[in-house]
Amino acid sequence: MQPIRFAIAGAGGRMGRTLIEVVLAADDARLAAALEQPGNPLLGKDAGELVGQPCGVAIGADVEAALAQADCLVDFTRPEGTLEHLAVCRKRGVHMVIGTTGFTTEQKLTIQDASRDIPIVFAPNMAVGVNAVFKLLDVAARILNEGYDVEVIEAHHRHKVDAPSGTALRMGEVVAAALGRDLAECAVYGREGHTGERPAAQIGFATVRGGDIVGDHTVLFAGTGERVEISHKAASRMPYALGSLRAARFMRGRAKGLYDMQDVLGLR
Repeated sequence: MQPIRFAIAGAGGRMGRTLIEVVLAADDARLAAALEQPGNPLLGKDAGELVGQPCGVAIGADVEAALAQADCLVDFTRPEGTLEHLAVCRKRGVHMVIGTTGFTTEQKLTIQDASRDIPIVFAPNMAVGVNAVFKLLDVAARILNEGYDVEVIEAHHRHKVDAPSGTALRMGEVVAAALGRDLAECAVYGREGHTGERPAAQIGFATVRGGDIVGDHTVLFAGTGERVEISHKAASRMPYALGSLRAARFMRGRAKGLYDMQDVLGLR
């Protein structure tokens, strides 16, 4: 079987470098292209040198040229850039793994529409462990469905631009669905001043930003006399990159469709 030819968006970023490292290490993958924005000082440099493994693939800004060489694009950048890349992937029939977060409802519909022509794995978190936590949260919420207050606490590095994180929001969605609630109606994203007594059906979110925290998430079920906490803590970006590789393998042989990591891992 031929190796999957990968293009990596945002190659010079922290996540991009980790993705390059994982692709170069995998027997069934090959780095075909690495993308950065026009004007980036890394343009023209060997992408492999970013991780100490020169590979002969120069970092470029021409999306059309990059995707002409690729089977799959992995994108953990910003919503606007991801959607621009998506349009080219759709035109060229290139598979796409989208780990970008912070999309609006309308932008998510654009991704859904593109999946009529190409296969896409779109998930708020590509880590296998986090997706196991999503499954555990569904089970826990169904058991702790009365007398427990739910709070979602997340922490990330100072450079993260969206809050709460996509993973935290997905955790809230999983719990709300298991409890028969609409997250849009029961979520509260911050508390200050005289807030009054906590409504029983509320799902609260607390956000921490600082330092180089890769990603910590905890869902707290607080009852009378006890607390249940389900947590995931990422020590590096490697789990997200390894999950992305697994997602690309999952799409092999699929002509189109919108999937997430629950599909990839067979957790439906």
